[in-house]
Amino acid sequence: MSGGHDLLIVGGGPAGLATALHAARAGLDTVIAEPRPAPVDKACGEGLMPGAVRALTALGLEVPGHPLTGIRYLQGPRQVQAAFRYGPGLGVRRTDLHGALHRAVLDAGVPVLPLRVEEVRQDTTGVTVPGTGLRARWLVAADGLHSPVRRALGLETKPRGAGAPRYGLRRHYAVPPWSPYVEVHWGAHAEAYVTPLGPALVGIALLTARRAPFTTQLDGFPALAARLPPEAAVTAVRGAGPLRQRARTRAHGRVLLVGDAAGYIDALTGEGVSLALTGAEALVANVRRGTPSRYETDWSRATRRHRLLTELLVRARQQPALAPHIMPTAARLPRLFAAAVNALA
Repeated sequence: MSGGHDLLIVGGGPAGLATALHAARAGLDTVIAEPRPAPVDKACGEGLMPGAVRALTALGLEVPGHPLTGIRYLQGPRQVQAAFRYGPGLGVRRTDLHGALHRAVLDAGVPVLPLRVEEVRQDTTGVTVPGTGLRARWLVAADGLHSPVRRALGLETKPRGAGAPRYGLRRHYAVPPWSPYVEVHWGAHAEAYVTPLGPALVGIALLTARRAPFTTQLDGFPALAARLPPEAAVTAVRGAGPLRQRARTRAHGRVLLVGDAAGYIDALTGEGVSLALTGAEALVANVRRGTPSRYETDWSRATRRHRLLTELLVRARQQPALAPHIMPTAARLPRLFAAAVNALA
């Protein structure tokens, strides 16, 4: 049995939507399966690095947000900051980002079907979703951190030497941003990210291995908590995790994985959306050229620098002897810190 679409994309988050936009530009007959109504929210830091801003611009998208100058690390009296050298970043509410991508996909003529996909069957010419009548030459699993497609195909592997699982918690506060930088506050058990999102809105994302309520975690950063009165909280706490997820491969027969479904280390370096956009472009380029087997190699090359740096930071963070020295070392070596920030920007 052949025929059907060129691409069936399972998952309508940023990775799936960006893949659809690249596919539409390449003239591929594409459809998205996404059961959640748009816009979809998610616990994330909501800071787009300059590379992500450039990738969105290349797709013809203008996303509303708050310009970001760079990254600042803080721990007690110590701080170090690095400005972005290759253009600004952007603080963007996840719902605004998703809404802009979703509208662009619809404008490009790509259908978004309200379907949940948890089982797929593939043969030598394509992939079928049982019970839906959907068939495509290629299926793209863009269904997130805990991808049902990845799990159904047996592509999950247990992280090795990963330490305690880490989780993310996010909340918004109606207070004016006090800095044009994304601030990363280093605590004993967590990192707190402050992302300016508008003239009177900041997002606070906590990354931690501790299982404790958001307010309890925030109390570990007294100087930051003092800027965030409880009555200024304007959204509920949203969580995500465990963050580290591994995939055995990004290409399995006629199924290709992209975004968080392709594997994830940690949100520590804030590159999730950038990597999703990069992966989407590489995936479609290989499908268009008829070289899908090269996608794994291209994905590995494009994400290597990010994966190495993130792995290094997370492993150091989880070592009691090393964790207290991360921030002081960055402060003593500001040029190295700036180089690391801009290597990922």
